[in-house]
Amino acid sequence: MRPKTDYLFKVVIFGDGGVGKTTLVKRYLLGTFENTTMTIGADFFVKRVKVDEKNVTLQIWDFGGEEQFRFILPQYVSGSSGGIFMFDISRYMSLNNFDDWLEIFREEYSKKKKINQTLPIIMVGGKKDLAEKRSVEKQRAQEIVKSQNLLDYIECSSKTGENVDKIFEELSREMIQRIETFEIEKQARD
Repeated sequence: MRPKTDYLFKVVIFGDGGVGKTTLVKRYLLGTFENTTMTIGADFFVKRVKVDEKNVTLQIWDFGGEEQFRFILPQYVSGSSGGIFMFDISRYMSLNNFDDWLEIFREEYSKKKKINQTLPIIMVGGKKDLAEKRSVEKQRAQEIVKSQNLLDYIECSSKTGENVDKIFEELSREMIQRIETFEIEKQARD
């Protein structure tokens, strides 16, 4: 028998094509590394996890990063609890469209939000195993995170598995904390 879900969260992973979004999701879900083909539109996955003694169900939406699919991103952002923006640390160009991605994501969220907060977004630098080919310095990514008020910056490797679970755990903790804070504030007002 499956344990009762305490929290259900929709998480959207977005960023340019070829940065490793699908590979990240597959590593997180299956614990394996496999080369994948480009996502057409969006793929949807579900994972049940325990975070700080709470049963969490994550609906993970892996959004195709090609330019021709960007127009449908707002439909997938609707109802999101959190986001992961991913780029490839070995391809500086994969960071070039960050402002566009973030604007689409935040604009749609601000139309639908129920809580007077920004959406928690983690910036992820993928392909850490290619550090010798690095073209985006960690300090540059951290500056962007600070200037855009994002939750955190984490580098990971879907190939080795380094920090993959950490990304989803940190985002889950933040989403839980925001809901619990909202509930406490609501009870205080009532």
